[in-house]
Amino acid sequence: MVQTAEPLIFDNQSFLKWEELQEDKHQFIQGEIFAMGGARREHVVVSLNIASILKQHLKGKPCQTYISDMKLRVEQVDAFFYPDIMVSCNKEDHKAEQFLSNPSLIIEVLSDSTEAFDRGKKFAAYRQIKSLKEYVLIDIKAQRIECFRRTAENDWLLHVSENQQTCDFICLDISIDLADVFEDIQTEETQTV
Repeated sequence: MVQTAEPLIFDNQSFLKWEELQEDKHQFIQGEIFAMGGARREHVVVSLNIASILKQHLKGKPCQTYISDMKLRVEQVDAFFYPDIMVSCNKEDHKAEQFLSNPSLIIEVLSDSTEAFDRGKKFAAYRQIKSLKEYVLIDIKAQRIECFRRTAENDWLLHVSENQQTCDFICLDISIDLADVFEDIQTEETQTV
């Protein structure tokens, strides 16, 4: 999480109206507003790689891929977030103007400044979304993907993909090669060659 943008307290409807007039994006958590910083090149490249693959896979299907400019409302914790990538198969979400509420898949690309929040409080909030089936964390430095899947018992089971394996998004019936996820990303090994 970054920093509080302004010492203002809003209800969620006031926040939506206020943010429409802002140049930058802000997350909203129980009345507090947090400014979002810009993303690094690697973050944008990995997000685009995955979003492109998912969009092509879902072509002609009832699910749609959304990128980081679309808000997610988590009503149960009175919050709005901007996930890096979301997929929703919900018809109401496809009609939404300002925010989605029922994603099946959420993907966050980790950064040094957001990793603890993405793994902790944000994941705790996301687990309140009944439609959410998979929560994915992408670690660019380690070239690892951690996929948390909701079980029938409402527990979350971790599946880790690394070392040029594939990552399975079971809720969308797709396997993605890690080489495609990390395409155009320089590792320390490739930079020294």
